[in-house]
Amino acid sequence: MRVSTGAVEAAEVNIRPINSEVVSQEEVSGSLEQKNLVDYSAERKKSLQARYSYGIIFLVTNLIAWFIRDYGQRLLPQLHYPKACGTEGHDCFRTLGVLRVSLGCFIFFFLMFLSTISTRKLFEARNTWHSRWWAFKFFLFIVSVAVPFFLSSDFIQLYGEFARIGAGVFLLLQLVSVIQFINWWNNCWMPDKERKQSCSFGLFISTLFYIASICGIVVMYPFYARRTSCTLNIFFITWTAILLIVMMVVSLHSKVNRGLLSSGIMASYVVFLCWSAIRSEPATEKCYTKEQVNGNGDWTTILSFLMAICAIVMATFSTGIDSQSFQFRKDEVQQEDDIPYKYGFFHLVFSLGAMYFAMLFISWNLNSSARKWSIDVGWASTWVKIVNEWFAATLYLWTLISPVVIQSKVMDNDEPMQQTDESAIP
Repeated sequence: MRVSTGAVEAAEVNIRPINSEVVSQEEVSGSLEQKNLVDYSAERKKSLQARYSYGIIFLVTNLIAWFIRDYGQRLLPQLHYPKACGTEGHDCFRTLGVLRVSLGCFIFFFLMFLSTISTRKLFEARNTWHSRWWAFKFFLFIVSVAVPFFLSSDFIQLYGEFARIGAGVFLLLQLVSVIQFINWWNNCWMPDKERKQSCSFGLFISTLFYIASICGIVVMYPFYARRTSCTLNIFFITWTAILLIVMMVVSLHSKVNRGLLSSGIMASYVVFLCWSAIRSEPATEKCYTKEQVNGNGDWTTILSFLMAICAIVMATFSTGIDSQSFQFRKDEVQQEDDIPYKYGFFHLVFSLGAMYFAMLFISWNLNSSARKWSIDVGWASTWVKIVNEWFAATLYLWTLISPVVIQSKVMDNDEPMQQTDESAIP
């Protein structure tokens, strides 16, 4: 008994340290996991906050471009000295000045795009570069904006032609993002049996959007097409009304069955684009009821100008963070150490947005200067918005019809196979 008791005590002595080591290892691993979770949360928070810093940089660039265009020639005499600015600095103000600032903004965000395009995890060095190092990035931004003012005017004109294409790509990305948002909103408020969700609120919202769209069409006729000679405006408004009817009919078709909410939101967006296009017509036209404003602009002109700049920034920001709408695979699983949004796509959209705001400030025209406190005014701007409206309606209709077309093709391919299998049966 004494021997067995001693053996048991020795065994207990040997076992206790092992158990204590196991417990300590589990505690250490648990604390490391908890620390990693805290670090992931902190890194993700910094990454999300970095978006707003880039948005502020983009807003400041817009304000610099406006200042260079309208007041740079009078308040920045030092730009007369660089040879690239020409005699008295004319090639660094007005249209060319806007393009130079736009090129600087494009260079900055394109460099950020190249340096963050393949970032996947929060603890990569590229994530640190995206979310921190603001002093160095501010210096890089200043250099990027300053360099174009030493480039030749011919090169800046070439960039302007290239910027038209980039601005068109930006509009396309924005349309896709808007349509995806409309579809998401429609899915949220569509009736769902599993969630026991009624359609009353969705029907109410869709009714409001359709009422607003119809009122917009009705109001635009007396304001912008009150003369029979205003054939172009009459055509714009009438064709927009036809698009509204077509979108409503297609969305209610039995094979599509998408309801009225998405088509109602899209109808309001299309009417807004038509109104914005007509408002972009030159103020001296006989069908445009707004009177010509003075060079300094009244308070409504200044307010609408500032709202337009904020709209540019918000459109660029919202499109940049909406990388999920442009993913080819929708089934990707989000890990806790994954970045919250695609950095490369975010910076690419901002670089295209730099070209877009340049086109708005010069009204898509490389050969003339816009008036003070004006933005996106002229026949070129009008036609760009009209084409954008038509393309938006076409793209939306395709999103409604494409599932039906694909399904019908699949059924047509399955029928011959079934017939072949049946004929093979003796």
